[in-house]
Amino acid sequence: MTKKSNKMIRRRLIGAYASSVISISLVLLLVGIASFLVVNATRVTDFFKENLQMSVILKTEVTDAEAEKMLPDLNSMRFIHSTHLVTKEEGTVELKEMLGEDFLSVFESSPVPVSIEVTLNAEYVSPDSLSMVSARIMESPLVDEVVCRQSLVDALNANLQKISFVLGILILLLLVVSFVQIGNTVRINIFAKRFTVHTMRLVGATRAIILRPFMARSIIQGLVAAMFSLAMLGGGVFYVMKNLPQFSVLFGTRELVMVGGIILTSAIVICIVSTLLTVNKLVSMNRDELYY
Repeated sequence: MTKKSNKMIRRRLIGAYASSVISISLVLLLVGIASFLVVNATRVTDFFKENLQMSVILKTEVTDAEAEKMLPDLNSMRFIHSTHLVTKEEGTVELKEMLGEDFLSVFESSPVPVSIEVTLNAEYVSPDSLSMVSARIMESPLVDEVVCRQSLVDALNANLQKISFVLGILILLLLVVSFVQIGNTVRINIFAKRFTVHTMRLVGATRAIILRPFMARSIIQGLVAAMFSLAMLGGGVFYVMKNLPQFSVLFGTRELVMVGGIILTSAIVICIVSTLLTVNKLVSMNRDELYY
């Protein structure tokens, strides 16, 4: 065999190995995304619930200063996540944007009251809890009305349940497809060396000796693919946190470590199991079966 042909074979082997690693890493990326949705489901749900606002409308005679003194009392309540004061001036500007500049011309003074936008802790965003929260806030003599958007809360809870169910099915299917795809990639690479396995058998190599180099190569391949997958996933997380900081609360350190562990474990386990099954099958083949 000439030097040129050796180089061609080497390039083909490198190309096949690289394409295998890339295909496995892309599948592992899907596994990572699915795992992130699973381990982060509660955090994602809480994020949507804690961004749902209810409005505390104060009485018309309440001043901005009086409303500001009310904020510490609201923030001390166990069910309140955050508060934001909307002054008379800010409320007037918002109404001007919606109704036009001339809407105040019929009033001697601004009819816009001071209001406080309130977000609740996720566990209190439910119909029963909202009634309790509204009643508790209404105890203040400064409060005129609490607008809790009950229909929006009901729709959010119903949709989150539907989305969780659909995502659960999709994630399960995705994981099954991912495992099958990785296993097939590993088996194809090993099956291409079936004549080498047959030659090793002819010279008396035991099953363990035949398996050892394939197992080592498979583990390395899985680790390399997992590193590529983690790099892509990390790049995606960095991009979201940099360009969409409001979603940064979704990326907890604990959850990200768990996802990384799932990707590494999946890569190694699937590669090992696929290698073990494929090599055992090749060792059991007779000469005629190697051609089919």
